[in-house]
Amino acid sequence: MRTVDISHKLETLREATAYGRIKLSPQCVDKIKNNLLPKGNCLEASKLAGIYGAKQTPFLLPFCHPVGFDHIEIETNVGIDFIEIKAKVRGIARTGYEMEALTAVSVALLNIYDMCKNFDSSMVIEEIKLLSKKGGKSQYFETLEGLKTAVITVSDRASKGIYEDKSGKLAIEKLKELGSEVVYYTIVPDEPQVIEKAIKEAIDKGAEIVITSGGTGLSPKDITPETVSKLAIKEIKGFGEAMRILGSRFTPKALVSRASAYVLPNQKLILVLPGSKGAVNDYLNLLGGLLKHALDMVKGKGH
Repeated sequence: MRTVDISHKLETLREATAYGRIKLSPQCVDKIKNNLLPKGNCLEASKLAGIYGAKQTPFLLPFCHPVGFDHIEIETNVGIDFIEIKAKVRGIARTGYEMEALTAVSVALLNIYDMCKNFDSSMVIEEIKLLSKKGGKSQYFETLEGLKTAVITVSDRASKGIYEDKSGKLAIEKLKELGSEVVYYTIVPDEPQVIEKAIKEAIDKGAEIVITSGGTGLSPKDITPETVSKLAIKEIKGFGEAMRILGSRFTPKALVSRASAYVLPNQKLILVLPGSKGAVNDYLNLLGGLLKHALDMVKGKGH
């Protein structure tokens, strides 16, 4: 039993809006409107209960991550025989606020029920639903379905069979999970000419996106970024910055990595990753869903 791992995500602006409705007798609604309930102002108390509910969400739902939010707004609409509740939760976080918004609505409706139960035994909570959500993976990430990709591992020792290429094989798995067809895979030594040849072979095989793993450090043999940059026409600096920001949360040593991404001639994209399995996993989780958008921009399709 475990929660979903969101440690690889960057914090982004997110928002969720939920809705709920409770049916009451017209007589009970009149008491609420005229503030005649013994326990006080039902609508304002229910708004407050909804805010409390949103804040307590991770303590009520065991698999809901304990993320703070920056804003919550609860609105009420009173009809002849019903009350509607709408809750909007907004903030900057690694995961969404659907459950916080739904919990806010649920608790607000339960508070109405509690304050009115002595006057109306026919109350029914009729509906609770999510109206909308913004931000995060569902809004910005796309699969790589229909695209051809390639993986090139750059390592002297792996190319000689001294150790198994785990990072390259993981990159292939991740690309397949994203829906792409991996048309080329090879392991090459840290030699500029050999790396260049492998990249050209990958493109000749039809790859639109190439992933390299290894050679992004500071040793004399780490020359993958320099080799790729000579072939490239543009650098996608934001990808490299994002990888170092995320990586530094796991280890400060990530700040010495020169991982990045580049635009190659003929509208191709190349992502230059470190050689560790963990880095490949985290950075493809972070950027994999953005590669199609980046490639579309390379092809002139715009934002």
